[in-house]
Amino acid sequence: MKSIATKAGDGGETSLLFGRRVSKADIRIEANGCVDELNVRLGLVKAALSGEEASTKVFIERVQNNLVNLMGEVAVAPEDWARYEASGMPNFDAALLGELDARVTQLEEGGFSFKGWATPGRTPQAAAFDSARTACRAAETALVRVHEAGLLNPGRAGIILASLNRLSDALWLEARRQESLAEARTSGE
Repeated sequence: MKSIATKAGDGGETSLLFGRRVSKADIRIEANGCVDELNVRLGLVKAALSGEEASTKVFIERVQNNLVNLMGEVAVAPEDWARYEASGMPNFDAALLGELDARVTQLEEGGFSFKGWATPGRTPQAAAFDSARTACRAAETALVRVHEAGLLNPGRAGIILASLNRLSDALWLEARRQESLAEARTSGE
């Protein structure tokens, strides 16, 4: 069995897709670290949700799968973009933006809206959503840097950046929904 410890990165370099070596401090590597952290925090959200939140868990899983695809796209040097497209490796799904817009609309129509700052931590579930939201903002910022450096495929950058922006909105609203659900349970006891 092949070991995860290749030792190829011991000198501070790592490989992009197709073998191009870059510093571990490269902004693409940093951005992928932020996207990975967001994915982990979304995993914590899923773990914090009850069984009654099955549809939310499915939605989060869809976002997580797209984040893995996004990391693949970010890990491609500009000179390999055409090769990546031809390889058949999955892209970040452009349809996710519409799903995120619909999710935001659904939550807002459910009575959850931005009314100013929130203090995270009223419930473990809401705190998990807020934690994922802050990771989403960090990932979005890191990806903007990658895009501004000309290292994110310009034909894909708009949908990617808009999707992360919308995801953070949805996560903020989901946190407020979780707080509301907890309040309803408490007042119903």
